[in-house]
Amino acid sequence: MQKYTILIVGGAGYIGSHIVKMLAKDGHRVIVFDNLSTGFAKAARFGEKLIVGDLADEVILDKVFTKYKFDAVMHFAAASLVRESMENPKKYYRNNVSNTLNLLDTMVKYKVQNFVFSSTAAIFGEPEYIPIDEKHSKNPINPYGVSKLMVERILEDYASAYGLNSVCLRYFNACGADPEGELGEMHDPETHLIPLLLQVASGRRDNVKIFGTNYPTPDGTCVRDYIHIIDLCDAHRLAMQQLLNQKLKGNEVFNLGNGYGFSVKEVIDCAQAIVTKDLKQIDLVEAPRRPGDPAVLVADSARAETILGWQPEYRKLDKMISHAWNFEKKVK
Repeated sequence: MQKYTILIVGGAGYIGSHIVKMLAKDGHRVIVFDNLSTGFAKAARFGEKLIVGDLADEVILDKVFTKYKFDAVMHFAAASLVRESMENPKKYYRNNVSNTLNLLDTMVKYKVQNFVFSSTAAIFGEPEYIPIDEKHSKNPINPYGVSKLMVERILEDYASAYGLNSVCLRYFNACGADPEGELGEMHDPETHLIPLLLQVASGRRDNVKIFGTNYPTPDGTCVRDYIHIIDLCDAHRLAMQQLLNQKLKGNEVFNLGNGYGFSVKEVIDCAQAIVTKDLKQIDLVEAPRRPGDPAVLVADSARAETILGWQPEYRKLDKMISHAWNFEKKVK
């Protein structure tokens, strides 16, 4: 396999750190760029170099692209809290859109033509049908989703105008942890269901709120499509390889999920079964529905499987949660 020099922006965060480790293990030269506002320097340790900087700083971007000749860039450095985006939209448009433009303009300036973008299922808004494929209409209902969709549209124009080749990967619910136990979720604040449940089990949190038990689903709780972090990273690796091998050009988009969903109650039951082995108990509190939470979100990932050759390895919920629990026990 040919070795490349890859820039991972946001490589000290949850998803970014896992892809840094994966690509470094493949033998690539991996440079991490992160402002550490939500990431952790130790999480980026598998890369060759961690450069602490912000995408708003065009001077440091020039220095980085002058020092290294990058073959591709992966971008994970986005603010991603839906509620916060509604309370502080300025932060989301400035960080997720304006700062991404700085990065793209620097890539164009230094003739780096391959870009993998971390997008989201939030661009779709309320689902019109399930499972959600790439042709589903895009009607985001919060500034976070809007900001991601804006970048997707910018990438279409940059492909036409500047020859920038890009792949947008739209995640559904990323979860799990490094099977070797070296990396995992460390968000602050934590908003994802699985780590919240496990933090209660480990004693770092008192309880978990279950938002809504009267949805039109088999057990009354929301259904979501969970994708293991390693499978997610593998899709990035495959996308990058196809860009570098010139099998993908222009702007391509792919939805990433398992293709079926698990309800909140199913996730809770599975997590409880796993932590019970360690004599742990998860305390729950029922709460009203949150505005804007669809009953069901499930991805159609057929396009990624066909074009990228992507096949998720960790489809079973118990494996996803077991890996996350192994990491939680190390950091509690």
